[in-house]
Amino acid sequence: MAFLPQETIRIKRDGGVLSPEHIQDFIEGLTAGRVSEGQAASFAMAVFFQGLSVPERVALTRAMTHSGEVLKWDLPGPVLDKHSTGGVGDTISLALAPAVAACGGFVPMISGRGLGHTGGTLDKLDSIPGYVSQPDIDTFRRVTKEIGCAIIGQTADLAPADKRLYSIRDVTATVESIDLITASILSKKLAAGLQGLVMDVKFGTGAFMDNADDAKALAESLVLVANGAGLPTSALLTDMNEPLASAAGNAVEVAYIADYLTGRRREGRFHEVTVELSAEMLVLGRLAANIEEARAKIEDAIASGKAAEIFARMVVELGGPSDLLERPAQHLKAAPIVRPVYAEQSGIVQRIATRDVGVTVVALGGGRTRPQDPVDHAVGLTDLAGIGVRVDAERPIGIVHAQTEAQAEAAAKALLEAYAIDDGPAEGGLIVLERIGAAT
Repeated sequence: MAFLPQETIRIKRDGGVLSPEHIQDFIEGLTAGRVSEGQAASFAMAVFFQGLSVPERVALTRAMTHSGEVLKWDLPGPVLDKHSTGGVGDTISLALAPAVAACGGFVPMISGRGLGHTGGTLDKLDSIPGYVSQPDIDTFRRVTKEIGCAIIGQTADLAPADKRLYSIRDVTATVESIDLITASILSKKLAAGLQGLVMDVKFGTGAFMDNADDAKALAESLVLVANGAGLPTSALLTDMNEPLASAAGNAVEVAYIADYLTGRRREGRFHEVTVELSAEMLVLGRLAANIEEARAKIEDAIASGKAAEIFARMVVELGGPSDLLERPAQHLKAAPIVRPVYAEQSGIVQRIATRDVGVTVVALGGGRTRPQDPVDHAVGLTDLAGIGVRVDAERPIGIVHAQTEAQAEAAAKALLEAYAIDDGPAEGGLIVLERIGAAT
């Protein structure tokens, strides 16, 4: 019988179970262009409402993995990676990959563009002048082998079906589907030929999963499907009730990483998540006997400057400037309007509508509302106050980087609305809440 995309959509729309053949044919059609954008959007919406069983998730993940090339590596160390489910100010990848490489791991990291209110690592890399974020596979292999890590965007060769579906999910309100998130993430990771993966699954006001229970369900899905597909995987549940870094945008987050790696500025919350995820990778890759030893190795890699050195070499090998870490302001685009935003009353930050902070960056031009939209790498927010920080006439809640006065004014208003400020003490939660399937 001929493949009809609408039949696959109908079965799932009506709550039926798709066979591996149905899923394989749909993904092959998506890759080849026989499935339209409208049909892909309808499929995503049907999955969003009806869900997929574990066998369906595995079948979708495998089909998307094999929609393109699957890499194989011959390296003198474990091939490891980390993936975050997304948040605001989450630029951990740029610090973690070189830190793990400094400890003997190899990190071929395939990153994505911004999705919904969250920033994308690929968009951040594209703010580095000259950096080739989507090189050919041979260059990706060479840089990973020689430097220890290469952070790139999804190429046309790796999981191309996911690349197409990913952009459609971004603009059709189907981002939050656990089933689609699982298949999207794992298809790219399996295509990269990994030997170990650590998932950073976010929960809170800036995460796709608002509460810890939903985040745990996603983490368990990822760990179950990944290990079932032969990829050793663990997950950490981490807090996203406030921006992870005090910067949110593209160039401003690269500048933040330059300060972090060189030691000019290291914020405790960002550092803790970086160390915990990196250490988990070392244990998973058997580069450390236990989590305590792994933490010590990562701390040393960052404090000694080894991670900074590897990051700098990676940037050069992929076409970027050799002195980016030392002189980020000379290379990264800056917005013409830089305006601090002060709270209407002094007090302590109690709560942050972190998703709204991310949406503010998108509204400035730092993200997309349609797949084809360009991204303004210069705009964003810096010096964002965290929960428990006192803001007053001297300490703003953040600084807006905008192209026009009107944009700056709108962003300032949105930022004020996103922050709840009061006189009483603020209660913070654990930054790393739980490990799922973690190494010991």
